[in-house]
Amino acid sequence: MSNHILYALTVLIWGSTWIGIEFQLGVVPPVVSVVYRFSGAALLLFAWSRLRGLPLRFSLSAHGWFALLGLSLFCLNYILTYHAQIYITSALTAILFSAMVWLNILNARLFFGMRAGPKVQIGALLGMSGILVLFVPRIGELTFSDQIFHGAILALAGAFIASLGNMVSQQTQRLKLPVIQSNAWGMFYGALASGAFTLYQGEAFVFDFSPGYVISLLYLMVLGSIVAFGTYLTLLGRIGAHRAGYVVVMFPVVALALSVLFEDLKVDAPLLIGAGLVVAGNLFVLSPAPRARRLRRTAAAMTAADHE
Repeated sequence: MSNHILYALTVLIWGSTWIGIEFQLGVVPPVVSVVYRFSGAALLLFAWSRLRGLPLRFSLSAHGWFALLGLSLFCLNYILTYHAQIYITSALTAILFSAMVWLNILNARLFFGMRAGPKVQIGALLGMSGILVLFVPRIGELTFSDQIFHGAILALAGAFIASLGNMVSQQTQRLKLPVIQSNAWGMFYGALASGAFTLYQGEAFVFDFSPGYVISLLYLMVLGSIVAFGTYLTLLGRIGAHRAGYVVVMFPVVALALSVLFEDLKVDAPLLIGAGLVVAGNLFVLSPAPRARRLRRTAAAMTAADHE
């Protein structure tokens, strides 16, 4: 599967999960919903691995990495994000989570010595500018009350933890640990950690049998967790966290598109200009460098000559 398809799938699925999370809030405590989501996803991935004959036994050190992956990417990140949406809207949460694109650039430099080239930096700047153009007019007279400030801090903390999880995933792939099984064990450990946190808080493992909760849980479990994390982490291993992390800039754009289709959101100049800036940033970040294009053309020409 090409990088562009992996990227598109990740953006389209994760861009719609913010709405799904809204249906998770209410009867069931946020941390309990996280337990349900990732325990179910882990069981499905274990079953799939067994069906395909994929190995599930790994060394103790590998399980240490899986536990770190689970704690960062499938536990704390989502507990913070679910709680953030109690205090602020899903759109504002998505905007704040977009900070992960810069956090990935900084963390990739810190942990792996990877420099983000000018293309990535300019593309990220275009994307974040687009996000501001899109949402600043829609925030209206939003003030930083205690509630808004609390939700913003939680969302930014979630983005930071998610970025650390991206670094862990990049390291597991450097160690040649397979993505599917890494996700299965990571989600398993993430669900265990979330369950322990639930017991520590004294929360009850209640369940909401309403159609909205059940359908959104299944969507988040299968598409939002298994499929999207599989495509995203595969992409991360191929092109690096600083480029793959740019998908978070597209999340709010997808959320806006869904609002236009299903919530009668008015199409205006800020929406068109902001979306245009974000798309331009995406093209800038994901398009290969001129030198890489020349090398590929040269290799293709040499291959064609060999077959003549």
